Amino acid sequence: MSQLETTAVHGGHVIDPGTGAVTPPLHLSTTFERQADGSYPHGYDYTRSDNPNRAALEVNLSALEGGSAAAAFSSGSAAFMTLLQALLPGDHVIAPGDMYFGVQRVMREIFVPWGLAFSFIDTTNLAELKAALQKNTKLVIVETPSNPQIKITDIAAVVTLAHEAGARVVVDNTVATPVLQRPFSFGADFVVHATTKYLGGHSDVLGGVLVAREQSDLFDRVCTIQHIGGAVPAPFDCWLLLRGILTLPYRVRAQADHALQIAQFLQSHPAVERVLYPGLETHPGHDIARRQMTGGFGGLLSVLVKGDAETATAVAAHVNLLIRATSFGGAHSLIEHRASIEGPHTSTPPNLLRLSIGLEHPADLIADLDQALAKTRR
Repeated sequence: MSQLETTAVHGGHVIDPGTGAVTPPLHLSTTFERQADGSYPHGYDYTRSDNPNRAALEVNLSALEGGSAAAAFSSGSAAFMTLLQALLPGDHVIAPGDMYFGVQRVMREIFVPWGLAFSFIDTTNLAELKAALQKNTKLVIVETPSNPQIKITDIAAVVTLAHEAGARVVVDNTVATPVLQRPFSFGADFVVHATTKYLGGHSDVLGGVLVAREQSDLFDRVCTIQHIGGAVPAPFDCWLLLRGILTLPYRVRAQADHALQIAQFLQSHPAVERVLYPGLETHPGHDIARRQMTGGFGGLLSVLVKGDAETATAVAAHVNLLIRATSFGGAHSLIEHRASIEGPHTSTPPNLLRLSIGLEHPADLIADLDQALAKTRR
């Protein structure tokens, strides 16, 4: 199936042979019957090893990204943790300095004491990347667009440098989704998602996934660690994710269209210092984003208001339609002062507000933001 819309609906989908149900049944059983000869003819023995709902989700996610295999996890952080666990003490990892702060905490607080070495760099700066590569570099992580500073990294250029040094490349594709960006087409080795966000799409399920472009020793080790450690999603979580993915292409394109309209409005607002959105020609990564993203630039944007953290917080306090909440990718539009969430070591500017644009009419969102910004200028 070459068209993404068809893959989203049919990937991993099988008509239930027992009932003919079009919607897949929910398999809550933790254990599966073993035959008298000791075999498992249905392919399942224990839900930590595999589950029909999880298997269907992994087939779907692999197909969406154009990979060869996928491993679904209980969260995006768990997917990253397991990938890092598959490395060995003494290995070196390069990661973006502005990547999601929760994964940075995993790296700094768990894996540095465990024995991994990390270099946090600006992955948009290829000279900095080249200088950071070492003989023991095993993994280069790219998050593009990044969260929350919305930086754009040239995936193909990073892949070239990393592969020349013998390192693999993993792209966090959570913000763009496979609807707008296909990292494997630029040579990436792995794609990771917090499926909590756009793939689920309704702010009601936690999950993550690691998709492999091709089978490898590293991916096999990831699967072994997952099997032993049990960082797997519940059957109902998998069921919810598959349901959300049915409408993924249409939701993401609408959200990207809405976000562009809002970014264009905010760009000319007198209370705004700067808008961070790759769909704007003023964005430093616009040309790269236009080359490696198709169909839109995503539903996530950040705005630097004129003023300080107190001013930004006041803007968020005065919205009526947008919801003050963390996360992104759902149907409801959200607004958040990120620096106060990320803590004292954050690199996020204190006057930055992150906006996750949902499925409301953009005119209503623009009106809400306009009145909130106006109150800070009185």
